[in-house]
Amino acid sequence: MNRMLKATAVAALCCTVAGTGYAGVAQAKGHGGGAAYESAAWGKHTGHVGRGESFVGEKKISVEGHSVNVSCGGWQSDRKPVVVLVAGLGDGLGAMADLQRTLSAKNRVCSYDRLGEGGSDKPEGPQSMADTGRVLTGVIDRVSGDSPVVLAGHSLGGLIAARYAPDHRDKVKGLVLMDATSSTTTADVTRVIPESATGDAGDLRAQTIAVMQGQNPENLVVPDGKVRSAGWIPAEVIRHGQQYLAQFPAYGPRLEADWTKGQYAWMGVSYRSTIRTAANSGHYIYVDRKDLAVKSIQRVAAEVTQRNGGWWGHEGR
Repeated sequence: MNRMLKATAVAALCCTVAGTGYAGVAQAKGHGGGAAYESAAWGKHTGHVGRGESFVGEKKISVEGHSVNVSCGGWQSDRKPVVVLVAGLGDGLGAMADLQRTLSAKNRVCSYDRLGEGGSDKPEGPQSMADTGRVLTGVIDRVSGDSPVVLAGHSLGGLIAARYAPDHRDKVKGLVLMDATSSTTTADVTRVIPESATGDAGDLRAQTIAVMQGQNPENLVVPDGKVRSAGWIPAEVIRHGQQYLAQFPAYGPRLEADWTKGQYAWMGVSYRSTIRTAANSGHYIYVDRKDLAVKSIQRVAAEVTQRNGGWWGHEGR
């Protein structure tokens, strides 16, 4: 089959296995991962009060003894939220740099490299979703101070954001999920593609399982999990419009159908969620349809700003 199609399909579902090469923005524009959360161990905020650090550009910060690479742009307002971008598996913060620059004209916007990505330290061993959540907590504490936060995640980053938000309602007041990988990725792929499959389909199945078990740059183990609600926060889910997974021989239509089902399932992350389709966009929505990604993030940030000026409303329902 077409090499680029295979790379895109593999990358969107789980990102390729370490050693086979990643299909990043410059190549296939698509990859991600599946994930579940471990509620009790996400980590608590440190109670940092006041403004977050006001640096512009990249800076290394220390989180639980690890060096984490962070980039910020724009200036913090007393009422506006800080937007934190969460990239997909295999992407450093540079992948979202153009999106960050555009958004920083109106908001304080920060991104970061998870352990094993970009300029951050490599993990010392296997990581759980609880571990990656604690790194995110450390970043949020440093860059946001007492301001509310909007998490905007792509692919695995969207999954991380959606799993993180329900246990951090005190800080996370808005979500944008850009083609966030299904929370049941492993189950979906192993159900659609039988163990007996060979060739490209067999490779896809095997690579998905391997990556979910931690064979990825972050050593991140990503079990399936259920979608949980973060309350009444504004949330927008954006799914790809180009049905590229459907082109995968034999199993493509079912893979695409499961992906779409997973996108609609993400609406359960909030009682006030909406879903949009990015027409003419593949997996990398913030590249193919940057205009749509920007508008969604700005719309959620504006609503958080409005609510931050008065009554926060129904988060506790």
